Amino acid sequence: MTNTNRHILRTLLIVDGLLIFVSAAFFTMDILLNTQIGFLSATLVMIGSMKSYRRMVDARVENELITTDIDKDVIDKLEDPHDLYSEEIKEEPVEDVRAAIKEEKARFKANRRSLFEVLKDTKAALSLYRIGAYFVLVLGFLYLNRHGLLDMPSYLFSLGLPPLIIVTLLVRNKAVYSEDSLK
Repeated sequence: MTNTNRHILRTLLIVDGLLIFVSAAFFTMDILLNTQIGFLSATLVMIGSMKSYRRMVDARVENELITTDIDKDVIDKLEDPHDLYSEEIKEEPVEDVRAAIKEEKARFKANRRSLFEVLKDTKAALSLYRIGAYFVLVLGFLYLNRHGLLDMPSYLFSLGLPPLIIVTLLVRNKAVYSEDSLK
């Protein structure tokens, strides 16, 4: 477990302790149950997503499927996939159409991934951690709703805390590392 993960886990436990204290001291037990189910299920979803994302990245590195196109932004790729609106005008020599088609087909065959590689990436994306965490989230919501205990403001508040905490810690950690690299 890295220092960042320990820091995230420690912070989540401290915030959960404070949430338990505030909910038990100032509100009813229904609100305490809502906040705990919401907080724990959102925490599981975030941890499961982070763990499965790490496994997916590790699988891509292991299979050498690393993208190196740094020039184009992800948003640019989505908005202009064929590079129609780029600033640069690329002059391409006139080629024989049949030769170009054959060349493209050969390139696609060379880049084709095997079923094993696709399944390996899919396993990482559809991780049991993530699926299990969403299962806990849905079951927790259904339990609260079925028994008439669901208090939406406290449930939604506690669902939003873990993502907010984790994103804040990761951004702060990135800022610290970028300052260290500048020095």
